[in-house]
Amino acid sequence: MTSQLKYVSEEMEMEKEQGLEWIEAQKIEVSLDLAVAAKNQLEFLAAVDSNRWLYDGPTLHRAIYRYNAYWLPLLAKSYEEPILEGPLVVPLDCEWIWHCHRLNPVRYKSDCEELYGKILDNTNVVSSLRGACKQRTEEIWNRLYPNEAYDFDFTKALSENASETLSGLEKHTEYDLVSAVKRQSPFFYQVSRAHMNNDIFIEEAVARYKGFLHLIKRNQEHSTKRFCVPTYDIDLIWHTHQLHPVSYCKDLNTVLGKILEHDDTDSDRTKGKKLDVGFSGTTKQWEDTFGKRYWKSGAMYRGNSPSPLAAIPCIPDILPKKIDATNEFPSIIKLPEMRVVEVLLEIVAVKNLPDEKKGNLFVLLSKTQPDVICNTKQKLTILSESGKKQVLLFQCEPTGELHFELVSNSTSTLPVTKTCKTLGTASLSIEEFLDPVSKLAVEKWLDLVPPSGNGSSKLIGLRVAASFTVPTAAPHVLHMVRSHPFSKGSCFHLPLTGTVPSGKSYTRVIDETQAEVIRLQMRESGKAKMKENSILSKQVIGITKHGETHTVAEFLGTHWYLMNSQWVLHNAEVGENGYLFDLKGDRTVKVFSGRKLDYEPQHCEKQKNEGDFMTAVEFSVEHPYGKAVALLNLKSRCLKAKEGWFVLPGLVSMFIFSHILKKEGRIGFTVDGKSRKRLMVQHER
Repeated sequence: MTSQLKYVSEEMEMEKEQGLEWIEAQKIEVSLDLAVAAKNQLEFLAAVDSNRWLYDGPTLHRAIYRYNAYWLPLLAKSYEEPILEGPLVVPLDCEWIWHCHRLNPVRYKSDCEELYGKILDNTNVVSSLRGACKQRTEEIWNRLYPNEAYDFDFTKALSENASETLSGLEKHTEYDLVSAVKRQSPFFYQVSRAHMNNDIFIEEAVARYKGFLHLIKRNQEHSTKRFCVPTYDIDLIWHTHQLHPVSYCKDLNTVLGKILEHDDTDSDRTKGKKLDVGFSGTTKQWEDTFGKRYWKSGAMYRGNSPSPLAAIPCIPDILPKKIDATNEFPSIIKLPEMRVVEVLLEIVAVKNLPDEKKGNLFVLLSKTQPDVICNTKQKLTILSESGKKQVLLFQCEPTGELHFELVSNSTSTLPVTKTCKTLGTASLSIEEFLDPVSKLAVEKWLDLVPPSGNGSSKLIGLRVAASFTVPTAAPHVLHMVRSHPFSKGSCFHLPLTGTVPSGKSYTRVIDETQAEVIRLQMRESGKAKMKENSILSKQVIGITKHGETHTVAEFLGTHWYLMNSQWVLHNAEVGENGYLFDLKGDRTVKVFSGRKLDYEPQHCEKQKNEGDFMTAVEFSVEHPYGKAVALLNLKSRCLKAKEGWFVLPGLVSMFIFSHILKKEGRIGFTVDGKSRKRLMVQHER
């Protein structure tokens, strides 16, 4: 009993010390509003990603030249004399190069001091995205540089006669800015998820950044050499701080007595390499120092950026159309609005465990309210018992509770067997944190309720750490199920005479809950007149769950017209930018063979037949390089749509594709750029 009391006392003392360390870390002062600045950075990175000519090639080299030849001298001149009332507005291309230069804070400081005698800060500079006073800056620019336009000149950049080189400049940095840009280009993908812009997520990231600096300070005080590696929420704030050079130098000198370098040259995440060893060391130091988990949902490495679809942006020459409020199609499918949250969970420790109940322990995790996303039990080891860190990352609806069952197994086998005994259960409410969002991470002891009749004087405790992302709209998952001809036993009892020929088979579309949302059927529709010719037409008939019948698509001539011509579906020309079909309406969507962009297969998924899949990609001014909106699995006849507006046109398109491929005796597409058939036209003729 005495030894147990001593252990409890030591544990309480440790938790107190860890709490004090965190309080001490939060005392670190930063001389700017990092939360606001981080949001601005995310907006800027999104703008750069929509202008990927800044990532590579002659346009990048031209941007680097303009940065050295025009922007830095203009900025330096503004320090010497008041050249403008109000702030300068930096051109987008120069702002991107300046961004990458500042993310090497030690080199940027030395370059500025060597070339201009002082650190060139952004105190009196406004981003190109917020340049309401751009005209005044442009006037100054044109006066100083009459032969160089303020806005980037693509013709000049791509001209083979462009003779400007850095070597011809009196002042320029020797820093390899091309390599710096290439290192920073993938960063946006890691921080481009919606939750990164959430106020609570960013506030927690700022607090964690201060904790990160505190660890480095402790290492310095104890002469400990450790390569500290941030998670991506911390890295976002660290980048944000560096983008304000004067504040960064001042703040870091106060905290560490020096400017903290930002080493982004190593990207090898192989086990045992510098980055992996550094991240493992940082994780352990963080958790030992603060008693909090370092890994955080929504802040971990996402893997490599998806492969681009094209090097040339596509900006459709169409304007969004206002949908007629009387139109019958937008509301014929009613889908439940579902939200999804990402959870990162770890079982940290167990306490008050009777000696006779010790053994091979593990925890079974489930939800008290199973949902269509998370409906199975998961098994986790306990860090304090196994000595190995096991983290479970999963998605679920932000409802109900997480249910924990502590299990003891007398053998070392992994499956749950008759030798397993439940020692107690506990629950953690998800809604408590997410409805509304109050905080996105929790670590606490849960008292386990023992099985009936097994009560003891002291409840077993289970330390659980969980972090969450902000709930977002869940994708719609719809399946097509081939059905028999209509019969009296059908769930549709409304009269269908004159709409669908009797005896014809149909396709049921069901949602995640197995509820039927619509039925689809292909049928001949007689001859339709196209100009002066009559041709055999086809139609796709949709029957809602209320028995309403709609012609959701019609084939006329060489094209399919969907939803009363709201969308037009037709083949791409062979070899045309790699896509198979395009779907045009108030938006432009192109359909590619295989899994692309966000759906790109990773690692072990690559052996799956890519010919079974199609990816629908929207192109717009905001997304000129494409935004994946849906994945079509032609083999399982499943549609995963991220956007609600694409559900009906996506379903109808997939139904048409499946119908054609079935007639041709194929499941997937084989695309070689030379022999691809014009499936739509050939089949319908």
